[in-house]
Amino acid sequence: MSQSLSPITRAEDLTPVAARLAEASRIAVDTEFMRERTYYAELALIQLADADGVALVDPLGDLDTAAVTDLLTRPGQCKVLHAARQDVEVLLPWTRLPIGPILDTQIAAALCGYGPQVGYGELVAKELNVVLEKGQARTDWKRRPLSAAQLSYAADDVRYLLALASQLEEKLAELGRSAWLAEDLAALADPALYRVDPADAWQRFKGIETLPAREQLRLRALAAWREERAIQRNLPRGWVLPDDIARTLARTAPRTVADLGQLDLMDASTLDKLGPAIIAALESAAEQSVDGIVQRLEGRPDPIERDRQKRFAEAAKQVATLIGIAPEVLATQRDLRRIVRGEAVDQVFSGWRLSLLAEPLARVSD
Repeated sequence: MSQSLSPITRAEDLTPVAARLAEASRIAVDTEFMRERTYYAELALIQLADADGVALVDPLGDLDTAAVTDLLTRPGQCKVLHAARQDVEVLLPWTRLPIGPILDTQIAAALCGYGPQVGYGELVAKELNVVLEKGQARTDWKRRPLSAAQLSYAADDVRYLLALASQLEEKLAELGRSAWLAEDLAALADPALYRVDPADAWQRFKGIETLPAREQLRLRALAAWREERAIQRNLPRGWVLPDDIARTLARTAPRTVADLGQLDLMDASTLDKLGPAIIAALESAAEQSVDGIVQRLEGRPDPIERDRQKRFAEAAKQVATLIGIAPEVLATQRDLRRIVRGEAVDQVFSGWRLSLLAEPLARVSD
């Protein structure tokens, strides 16, 4: 493959490149995108690489998306990405299906002992002794033409991925953890992972369980309405309704558009446009039961729960230290909180994590 960093913008140039990449046993994949002014990420560049070189595909050019879609969803070819979930979400409007099968070097690295959010540049430096140039991460990727610095930065994001993946796989094989990687990667193939459900949008609000149950219901209803409108209009959710205003509305519970106007939270034009829908969302919350809504004072578990979670966390940390991985890779605090609040260990964990944690957690559960 040509080492040229000129982006592919025409269908006739993409076809032979896609055909060549299709012959590789695995390819590296990355994306550049913009999200500041939209709900959905705007795909601005697709980086692809095999053992022979890098190809940069310009999705803003005159391209037939089918060639890339066929390549990325080819079932017999491994796609190597770093922090894959975000890129899969960005590519979904093109592919319509999650790409795969996937090898995520961030997940592989975590099982080798790195932190769960280890960056690509750090891994390349530590595993391959290559220091990557910085400075383009927040650039305007929709600007055309892309600069030489932008193109070089984008190419580096896939140039070393295949070698990095092989190095990490070797380490995991030596550690006897190849099956662990396969298990964790399988979760990336679940379409539900990338499905947007407005009913779950309230989970973005930190500390919601500290609110009174009825207030929680109002905030849930507003979050769902906001998510739906943001999706429909392809706008950032904060542009539809900022978090602080949503919290104020959940607390004050205006009953009419006139009541809403008295709060002086938005200008007259926004009030006219969104006021009726906001009041309708709050009214829907008033009709819902508070059964099942958890309320926790001060946002913390009670003393008994706090003690149990501390014991669980210590037990999990001991196991993680023994096998040389970060404790949060083995069990997050959210995982442990679910057990503290009544879920069974085998409901929270499965596979290799359950095999490592079932006995230690059982010993400290009483």
